[in-house]
Order: sequence, then C-alpha cells, then structure tokens
Amino acid sequence: MTADFFPEERAEMPPKMPFVAALAAAAARDHAPFYAPGHKRGQGSLAHWRDLVGPGALRLDLPELPELDNLFAPTGPLLAAQRLAAQAFGAEETYFLANGTTCGLEAAILATCGPGDRVLIPRNAHRSILSALVLSGAQPIYLAPLDDPVWDLAYGLAPKQVATALAQWDRVRAVVVVSPTYQGVCADVAAIVAIAHAQQIPVIVDEAHGPHFGVHPDLPPSAIAAGADIVVQSTHKVLSALSQASMLHCQGDLVDRDRLRQALQLTQSTSPNALLLASLDAARYQYVTEGRDRWAEVMALAHTVRSRLGALSPWAVLTPAAVQAAGAPSLDLTRLTVDVSALGITGFTADEYLNEVWGVTAELPTLRQLTFILSVGNTAADGDRLVHAFQQLIAAAPTLDAAPPVPRSPAPIAPIREPPCSPRDAFFAMPRSRDWAAAIGHISADSLCPYPPGIPVILPGEVITKAAIAYLQAIQHAGGTITGSADPQGQTVRVVEL
Repeated sequence: MTADFFPEERAEMPPKMPFVAALAAAAARDHAPFYAPGHKRGQGSLAHWRDLVGPGALRLDLPELPELDNLFAPTGPLLAAQRLAAQAFGAEETYFLANGTTCGLEAAILATCGPGDRVLIPRNAHRSILSALVLSGAQPIYLAPLDDPVWDLAYGLAPKQVATALAQWDRVRAVVVVSPTYQGVCADVAAIVAIAHAQQIPVIVDEAHGPHFGVHPDLPPSAIAAGADIVVQSTHKVLSALSQASMLHCQGDLVDRDRLRQALQLTQSTSPNALLLASLDAARYQYVTEGRDRWAEVMALAHTVRSRLGALSPWAVLTPAAVQAAGAPSLDLTRLTVDVSALGITGFTADEYLNEVWGVTAELPTLRQLTFILSVGNTAADGDRLVHAFQQLIAAAPTLDAAPPVPRSPAPIAPIREPPCSPRDAFFAMPRSRDWAAAIGHISADSLCPYPPGIPVILPGEVITKAAIAYLQAIQHAGGTITGSADPQGQTVRVVEL
C-alpha cells in the first residue's frame, strides 16, 4: 500500500487483506476526528515529520475505531485477518502482537505457569523469558543448550535433555524451546514435543527468527508443523511486517485459550498501533501469494553469497555440517554467520569497519562472529556489496585493532539445574550494589546481558561466577554493550542479600 492509497484505489485492494482494507477505508473517510492520537490523522503533526514519514502513514495511524475492531475482543476485520494468518501458518488460532515477540512469550508463560510451578528453559533463552518468570512467579529449571566448542556457540536443546529433566523434576508445567537461534540453528522440535506431550506438558517455541519456515522446501519445518502448542514468531525480523509486529500461533488442547487471551491482555498495549497490525495482515498475504517464489530467490542469493565467502580465506562460514557435528539437526541457510577471529580481530571491530567504511551492516556482531539476515528485502547488489566488503576486510585487518584474549562463553555449571533463588524473589529483593569482582559468589538481582542478541550471561537468582564476569569484561573491552545494570558505567551489579 502506498501513501496515496485511498478511496479511488480501494477497488483494487487484494480481497484477502481484511484489516488492511478496513484501515484504508477508515483513513479515507471524510470526518472530524475527536479521538486520539492527538495529531488527528497528521493534521497536527510537525511539518518536517509529516514530510519525512508521509501524510498517508499518518492518516493510517488510527485508534481502535468501531470499524477497526478490538485487539482483545475482535469480531470483524481483525478477527478475519487473524484467522487467515492461522490458516497460512498452519495453526488453529493466531493472535496479532503489537508489542513484539516479547509480549507473546510473556503471555505464553503466564498462560501455562503460576507461582511455584516449574518450567524447563534453555539457558540461552531471550531475556523476555526472564520477564515472564518475574511476572508469573514460575521457577525455572535451566537446561544447558548444545554447545559447539569449535564455534563457541550455544544451539538448541537436545530431546534427551528434556526427557532427563522431566524425569528428575516434578510440577513442570511447560517446556520452552528456542528454535532457531540467532544464527539459524534449529532444534529437533518434533522429538521434544513427543516427549513433553507424553506427560501432557505443553511446548512453547520461541521461533522469533523462523517466521519464514515452511514457505520453501529447503527451509527447516516450522514449529507448528512439528506439533508445538504455542509458537511465537517475529514476523518483522524476516518477513515484511513493521518492526515490533509479531504473531502468536497455538494449537491443541494443552493450553487454556481463555487464559492465554487474558495473558495477552496483560502484556499487550491497550492502544495497539493500527499500522503494525495492518503490516501483519499484509505480510501474511505476501507469504501466501508470493512466498515460495520470493524465498526461492532468497535461497539462491544465500547460496551464491555463501559460496563466494567460503572461497575467501582465512575465515569460516557456519554450515549445516558444522552444526550437525555439534548435535543440532539443521541450519537455516538464509542466516549467514562468519567467524572473523582468524583475522586477529573481534566481530565488533569487523562490524565497525564493514558498517562505517563499506556501508554493510550486520544483524549481530559477537566477539568472534558476525551474523547476517538474508530476506525478501535483499538484492543481488546487496550480496555483491557484502562479498566486496569482506574482500576489503582481509586487506584492512592488519591495520585494525587486534582482538584481546577472548574467553569462551560461560556455560551453566550443571546440564540441568534450579537456581538458588527464583527470578521473581530476586527481582523483589532489597539488593545491594557491588563491583563486578566483589559480586562473584553472590546471587544476582540483575540481568547482565550483551545486546544484541539479548541472551543474558547472568540472570536474577543465579550465583555470579568468575567466568561470567570475565566474559562480560571481555565483551566490554572489545566494544560490546552490556545492558541490565543500574550502573550507567556498567561496572557494578546488584546482589541479593539473603
């Protein structure tokens, strides 16, 4: 939809985008707006801002008018759009999320777990899971994800880990799975589902980075197709929705749908942005009508870029064979991870050079690697630019800042463990601030997290280890950002005084 898409063009609107059509009609209606937002369809906006974003976008920034339905009790075009999304992605029900995948994961935990209940969680889960634990009062049982010692990367859970944990712990009300990871590495979701369902335990999958799965035969299967009960996808990360627009899909009878809807009302805004919701409707329509052909082009581009980068030395590109050697079943080939440590520089240094000198911007820099997302928005010219920039990086590396000694990422002490203090109790404790070094051995009240990817190194309720502090210091020294501390200098952490 273009900025000037209004009444005279509505007849050409694709008939299967009900919310987009309703929003366009509402924006085109001649009326006096005595409702929020205050800019009144752009009429009161700053002129420079109106010129920047376009008058059409501002006219579409509408509240939940009667003709635009209600996110929490939809009966009209929003309900129709969600039903079409469920059909497209293979779910029984789909809910649009205007607060990102974060609110969907929080709602999933709230819908399945209460105070004192246990939930199995991979230790590399996103920080939104931590928020869900604080909100719900559930007690985590952390499982160490598969570890790749060659790449120093954490992957997904192995089915055997889930079976062992379920045999060891009672009161487990849900299993959380991260698949795929930021690097596109998938878990065996179907096998985990079979193990959990044998005990009538629902499986929640953080599929933030896999909303495109299932659209092309060379992509991994989706978690819904694998039988997961709740799957939350960041439709904006890889498909074409606007930032912050996500979807929650559910199926089966192990999750109370009424409780799930109530949980979504706790975690979603009561003023959802209509543009975000409409972008989900449009992204779903594109997925259905153009998805296979568009993603065939993405797969071809990914293959070309992988081949060209693989021919360059001295770095390595993450491959399906590499992740399978570490025990993971599959890799999304549209996710490109390059280890630059052989150049003697960090991923942060490489990212800064590629971005500032060549205008090539990665999704995720880490101490050793850079990860790039290829999607329907990328072109062959983008691929050429990426390869050329890496060619120049080889020549420039000796002149860039050398990498400091890099420790391995700290792993949980035990493959299955319950922290000494629940995240909720740690959050509501009366904490005391300590220097990082002095905090070692104490229970953390903070979540210290390199961002991106948003996977905490230290969680509230966990004992702070020397290895974790050393890793965070290395990230800081290499130019990375640590979030979660109340200290703006990032040198202290709050600890629980028991």
